[in-house]
Amino acid sequence: MPLPTPRDVHVDAPLTNVSVAFLQNASNFVARSVFPIVGSSKQSNRYYTYDRGDFNRDEAQKRAPATESAGGGYRIDNTPSFFCDVYAFHKDLDWQTDANADEILDLETEAAEFVAHKMLIRQEKAWAADFFAASVWTTDITGVASSPTGPQTLHWSDAASDPIGDIRNAITTVEESTGFTPNTLTVGKRVFDALEDHPDIVDRIKYSGMTGREGSPARVNANTLAQLFSLENVRVMRAIENTATEGATNSHSFIGGKKALLSYTPARAGRMTPSAGYTFTWDGYVAGANEMGFATSRFDIDTIKATRVEGEMAFDQKLIAADLGYFFNSIVA
Repeated sequence: MPLPTPRDVHVDAPLTNVSVAFLQNASNFVARSVFPIVGSSKQSNRYYTYDRGDFNRDEAQKRAPATESAGGGYRIDNTPSFFCDVYAFHKDLDWQTDANADEILDLETEAAEFVAHKMLIRQEKAWAADFFAASVWTTDITGVASSPTGPQTLHWSDAASDPIGDIRNAITTVEESTGFTPNTLTVGKRVFDALEDHPDIVDRIKYSGMTGREGSPARVNANTLAQLFSLENVRVMRAIENTATEGATNSHSFIGGKKALLSYTPARAGRMTPSAGYTFTWDGYVAGANEMGFATSRFDIDTIKATRVEGEMAFDQKLIAADLGYFFNSIVA
């Protein structure tokens, strides 16, 4: 063996332009995008809801000369309220480790990203618990392997199923009972995969011009699904979580599971503007908080010789109109 060897003349050191982390893309999370965000300078407050039936009743009548016109009114409920719980998470950087770290690590920046990532997961989990669950919306449909009865339908992962018909029926059902046409479909990643490969959907887009350049394969994406279903938005819940405790073998899974939610949601909140849900945020709590009420702070703790990077978020995700949502539970096998 020739001497010196390659190992003798080079001491391994961290590359200054490469590091490996496992932060998920922020676009994987849907909690910030499905329903409008309503900022509040106070932690709690009330909001008004109108009785939809009062607006949709036919009460106008013929008017005879010199007589009163028919009249009526509408009911307003001022009892609904929200309360923005505060969520927080921090990462401490002891000064000895920070001073001794290689330059590539940039521990404070990494800590800020780590903290923000944890907050995204917490909010996504809360969104799924509040909205992406059975017994929340007026209509629940459950996917089954065979012989659907009642509020059931075949799994969309079954080639014999009819997801186009199911979603069209859901749109019409909500529209007929509310007067509003659902415009947003939110699906778990497993559900999106099933829709992407479903023969009925592939066949619909094959010759529709939705596939991009001529000769390209019939490829389904969120935009083509939105066009096919006549929706404004298709959101895919791609975020994952590790349900294992620290030190145990990692156990990752999609937060969205095998579910889908069709809902009506306006582009923004406003007076007399209905929505299936709203996200209320307490943006008056933390200085510099973004529209989601989230902010990161940094401060030194002299007693333990460390710098704390802390994130806080204050929000309440509220169901506003259960009849503006239509839920598909266990919709793929």
